[in-house]
Formats: sequence, structure tokens, C-alpha cells
Amino acid sequence: MFDNLTKKFQEVFKNVRGMGKLTEKNLSRALREVNLALLEADVNYRVVKKIVEETKEQALGRKVLASVNPGQQFVRLIHDRLVETMTHPDAGVKLDGSPAVIILAGLQGSGKTTTAAKLAGWARRQRPDCRPLLVAADVRRPAAAGQLKTMGEKAGVETYADGGNSPLTIVTDAVNYARSKDFNPVIVDTAGRLHIDPELMEELKSLKSSLNPREVLLVLDAMTGQDAVRTAVEFDRRVGIDGAILTKLDGDARGGAALSFRAVTGKPVKLAGVGERIDDLQVFDPARIVSRILGMGDVVGLVEKAQEVYDREEAEKLEKKWRKSRMDLDDFRRQLRALEKMGSLESMLEMLPAGMPQIEGGSSRLKRVGAILDSMTPEERKNPAIIDGSRRLRVARGSGTTVAEVNQVLKQFNLLNKMAGKLGRVNKKMFKSGGAPWQLG
Repeated sequence: MFDNLTKKFQEVFKNVRGMGKLTEKNLSRALREVNLALLEADVNYRVVKKIVEETKEQALGRKVLASVNPGQQFVRLIHDRLVETMTHPDAGVKLDGSPAVIILAGLQGSGKTTTAAKLAGWARRQRPDCRPLLVAADVRRPAAAGQLKTMGEKAGVETYADGGNSPLTIVTDAVNYARSKDFNPVIVDTAGRLHIDPELMEELKSLKSSLNPREVLLVLDAMTGQDAVRTAVEFDRRVGIDGAILTKLDGDARGGAALSFRAVTGKPVKLAGVGERIDDLQVFDPARIVSRILGMGDVVGLVEKAQEVYDREEAEKLEKKWRKSRMDLDDFRRQLRALEKMGSLESMLEMLPAGMPQIEGGSSRLKRVGAILDSMTPEERKNPAIIDGSRRLRVARGSGTTVAEVNQVLKQFNLLNKMAGKLGRVNKKMFKSGGAPWQLG
């Protein structure tokens, strides 16, 4: 996420930290580098100019030029300006209604259909008592209704589709159906186009005026940068939107859309898609986004992910086995699967502060370890000592790996178990917060 921009900022901050103190001259030099970094990230030039000018004005106003710690002061000033640029007081998604109708709009290819299902899953996580209903209102793309239904099944929600009618009729009938069956919210997946055209705008205006939705959210591809912001301006001018959902924020996004949207449109980014899984939709939190852009990581977000997949009771049982050096490969396997539920290893490493050590091989390495464990028999996982040469060869063949890799996994596991008693006390707190002991390896 924003890798190039993060690298640029790290270079700027490194230079600033090397200064004995900030002067007006070297402050201007540092801000020129910030200016270039933001422009290269495809941030709107008016937004860049405002950030730079306000940072300089506040730096001078706070008299930080004589500070003995110029690096921290400068980072804090940039952090605050970026957070302020993206923050909007009305950033929450409105789920209250009878039912609450949420219309998703956007161009073709922005990820509306997938985002509709993700939004339904997100709503259920926020309020377990709610029963979302997906509505397939895209009657132009033949596969749209089927795709939405498939995604809805993954999210565990029902999909309403009637391809024989107009979008307005479909959605009106769906709202009536939702009232009779106590569904809420009603999430409408509308048609998209390759570009903005009058027919698309009229269809959306008709839906909005007839349904009086709680939210009209524009789904935008974060990787399109300023094009996404220009699209948002046009949709807001012609239809009126309440905010946006940015998709593919985990991809090679330069940052322009995320940093510019609120300042240019006056509307908030409410949610962000950060992966391909159905659960990979999260609240767009400017403070966390900026922390990651500036290389500070998002440890809070990482802890939240861990809390979603780790069972506290299981963690406590494992902690006791860990302290007594009695962990077996089945325990190791369960921890590995829990880690996989949190998403890709690469995405989790991105949430750590810049400069933290990386894990060679990433997710592909963990998958190979998982395959090795799955190729063992239950008896072998319970008692790894019985895995002799012939068994190791069988495990390697069954997992599509090599005997050397099997040996490496067993060696690392044995070493981990030997360390367990010594490190058990240190890791007691980590277990209580949902940590995994083998991660130390």
C-alpha cells in the first residue's frame, strides 16, 4: 500500500533527522521534496499546495525552527496535515432504516459487485443482528446477477434478482420484499459504464429520487489516481453522492485518490477494499492510512485482525503447552491456519513500521509449510520423533516439496520447542492478546 510514496517520505525524513535544527531554509528544502513526492503520487496539485503551505505556516507559527528534535517535529506536522486533509466529520455508513437503502454506483471495472457483497459482510460484522439483502440492479451485464449471487453466498447473505424488469422496478420490489422479511440494509448493485454517459446518470438519478436512499456510495478504483477523483466530481455534480468506497487500496496505488478525494469533492471516503477476500473491507481511517504512508505501520489494525481469528480459550490452552515445551505439530498447524485467515503475510508485514525485518518467501513459504504439515499423518503430527527418513520422503512427495524442506520445518519446530520453556514467561502477555508463539521463529 503506497510503497513508492512511503519510500519517498522515508528519504525526506532521513534528511530532516540529520539536521541539527530546522531553519527556514532547510524547512523549505524539505517541503519541496514533500511537494514532489505528493505530485509523483498523483495527488491533486491544489491539495499538495495546501498541505505544503499549511505545514510551513504551522511550523513557523509553533516556533519549531529552533527545536532540538527537528525530525520528530517535521514528521508530526506532515502527519497532522495529511490526516486533516482526509478527515470528514460524516464518515460513518448509515445502516439505520426500515430498511436502509444503500446504492452503489461507479464505472465498469471499479469493483462494484464484489464490493456490494463485501459491504454486506462488513455490515453483519458491525451489527450481528442485521440481515443485509443484496439487489442485482445491473440488467445490462448478463453475468452481473450471477456474480452477485455467488459473492453473496460467500458473505452468507441473500440476493434479490429479477432480470426481466427495469432497475427501478427491481429495486422497488426488493425494498418491499425486504420490509416483509425484515431485511436491513438493502444494498443495490447498479449498472456501470466504461465512461460517464447521460443514460447512466439518468438511471441513477431515477433510483435516487424514487427510493430516497440512506447512502449513495461511489465505488472507485484507487489505482486510477486522479481519474478516480475526476469521476467522483462528475458523479456528485450529476447525481449527488454521500461518499466513496475505494477498492484495490492494497494494490500498487500511488495514493492520489485516497489523499485527494475529500479535499476535492468535500465528501468522505467511508470504506476501503484491502484484499480479495470477502472480509477485506474496512473503515477508511485517515490516521491509520497516514501512519502507513509515513512508514509508522498500523499495529492497531494488525491486533484487530488477530483478535478476529484467534480464540482466546484455545490461545490459553496453547500457552500452557508452550510454556511446558509440549507443543506438537497439530498445534503448529492450527496456528498456521489461523494466520492464513488474517490475510496474506505480505499485507500483514505492511502493517508493521518501516525497517522491521521481513520474512523470506512470504505467503508462498507459509503455504509450503502448510502443505508439509497436511501431508503428515495425525500420529506423525502428535509425535514428530517417529518421522524417519522414509516418512520424510513420503511427506515431501505428498506435499510437492523436498526432503530438505521437510527437514528444515522439523528442525525449526524442534528448536522452537526447546526455546519454549525459556521464553514462555516472556510470551504470556502475547498469548493473552491473541498472539502465536511460533511467530517468533
